Amino acid sequence: MSLDLKMAQQAIDALARHKTQVAATKALGIPRGAFRHRMVLAQVHGLTPAVPRPAARPYVANRIGRMHLIIPDVQMKHGVRDEHMRWIGNYIVEKQPDVIVQIGDFADMESLSAYLKAKESEGLRYKKDLQAVHGALDKLFAPVNDYNLTAPVKYKPRWVLTLGNHEQRILRLIDDHPKFEGVFGIEDLKYEEYGFEVHPYLKVIKIDGIEYSHFFTSGVKGNACSSAAVQLRERACSSTAGHVQHTDVAIHKKTQQTALFSGTCYLHDEKYLGQQDNCQRRQIVVKNEVEDGRYDLMFVSLKYLEKHYS
Repeated sequence: MSLDLKMAQQAIDALARHKTQVAATKALGIPRGAFRHRMVLAQVHGLTPAVPRPAARPYVANRIGRMHLIIPDVQMKHGVRDEHMRWIGNYIVEKQPDVIVQIGDFADMESLSAYLKAKESEGLRYKKDLQAVHGALDKLFAPVNDYNLTAPVKYKPRWVLTLGNHEQRILRLIDDHPKFEGVFGIEDLKYEEYGFEVHPYLKVIKIDGIEYSHFFTSGVKGNACSSAAVQLRERACSSTAGHVQHTDVAIHKKTQQTALFSGTCYLHDEKYLGQQDNCQRRQIVVKNEVEDGRYDLMFVSLKYLEKHYS
């Protein structure tokens, strides 16, 4: 066996022992890029682990209810950081939630913004928007795909995405300019190709007794609920939304139904928020013990993910 194949075998054995790419890379003491190269080489040559892999998720039998993981608004666009997507992917591999919900606005689609002035739009391109989204999706799904290369039991969670108002910019473009129908479309984002079950903008989907949508409306004009308390009153059940930057939680004192604004999941600052409003929580949300709409709520900050899963 050549030296390259020996190193590839070491990489695939390390992944089998340590379960996650982060742990395997640290055990071998090599850069992540080198580890990924060796994993590709192992896949091409059909190498299999020479050591038995620990049983996947040995604690599953003790899990109460189900686990949901929520990825809030990512607003991915050209020129901003996206490495946190790999941190989230590594966390997903380790914790293996049953359901993963991206609450919408994964894509920013800045080139289609109606709010930017001509000078601010200089250099923005639809193609660059898509490249940024696809790059972030590659990083999110890479740890799961790497894990499934050698796992005796493949990890196949339910991936759900509720489209947001930023993705809706593509459809508004087509509505305003019908000549572009068939040229542009939501399918350009490739969400379904990556594995997401995609739901239309503002459609409400219910999973394990919890409603999910990019936001929930209130009043005759259909405006977004102004607070979690309003959302709890309007929906009269557990519900989770994105759309706004801040985090807000309201729990019914008797039924324990929970309304949630899930915050944001990006590392960059937004110019339109100004100096005082870019201090919101940056996080993913984990719901443990999900059963009939009740759950144990946990926030996991991007700073924590960077420290432990980068």
